[in-house]
Amino acid sequence: MTRILQAMAGAHHGGAEAFFERLAGGLHRAGEEQKIVIRRDPERVARLRRAGLEPVELVFGGRFDFTTKPKLRRIIAAFQPRVVLTWMGRATHLCPRGDFVHVARLGGYYDLRYFRHCDHLVANTHALQAWLVAQGWAKDRVHYLPNFADVIEARPVARVSLDTPDDAPVALALGRLHRNKGFDVLLAALARAPGLYLWLAGEGELEAALKRQVAMLGLSGRVRFLGWRQDVPALLAACDMLVCPSRSEPLGNTILEAWAARRPVVAAASSGPAELIVDGKTGLLVPIEDADGLAAAMTRVAQDKARASDLAAGGHAAYQAQFGEAHVVAAYRDFVATVAR
Repeated sequence: MTRILQAMAGAHHGGAEAFFERLAGGLHRAGEEQKIVIRRDPERVARLRRAGLEPVELVFGGRFDFTTKPKLRRIIAAFQPRVVLTWMGRATHLCPRGDFVHVARLGGYYDLRYFRHCDHLVANTHALQAWLVAQGWAKDRVHYLPNFADVIEARPVARVSLDTPDDAPVALALGRLHRNKGFDVLLAALARAPGLYLWLAGEGELEAALKRQVAMLGLSGRVRFLGWRQDVPALLAACDMLVCPSRSEPLGNTILEAWAARRPVVAAASSGPAELIVDGKTGLLVPIEDADGLAAAMTRVAQDKARASDLAAGGHAAYQAQFGEAHVVAAYRDFVATVAR
């Protein structure tokens, strides 16, 4: 067993933030001794407490935050971890040096100036691992460790509650309403897929623009903006497919969630989905920004139930083999024990 301190200063919502919570809970269930330090967030605190953890909250502010670094130093000195695992740039940058192994976990192509004092880096895709090595990091200091998704049996959301007919095919898309996520392409594709409904769960700066696009395309009757949701398993249980149309997607946590829930996946072939999905076996891949291809793939899944079932089964098998909690938590425990030595 290795004493671990984890520090996360991320946003209120996000894929990395959600996986941080899952990993902290998984390591706790596996018996690892941890200290959890997070940016102030009452909802995250509540979720971590339900997982059996007691997080410490710090400001993790901007350039005029003079309190977080000394407080974090004192927490580390009192806990005496063998490994400190920081998530993304801000927590990594504010982590003091000390008598521990400093590991930073990256979920994207970040500015590496904030990581130069780390002993090891963790990447959640092979492509990101290769990129870090190409930036000059030694191969033996860059490690691939995958994410896992929760397997939660949930009662399907009642379609009537989302003003959706019971017999209509439904595509679910999840994520921040940002250009990288390609939701504008998804709406253009939906206009080419008659009868298909879309549930779009997320928040972000493009919400007003996307709603204008829906009105312009005449899709108001088939698109539901759900905001940020905490009941993703229930949404997955009620939909017919997950769609990930991202222009840029380093991993694609939503794909893992859909696989865990036995839902077929249609995705644009950005780096993460292209690494995860075996086209035609564990999902369908289409070129980035190809609205026609996306429409054709979604229509195929909606109309061919046998095909959809095969894709869902293939994705679930891939999830069980590579991205289940037991597999990933064991990999993290082995990694932490190795670098601690």
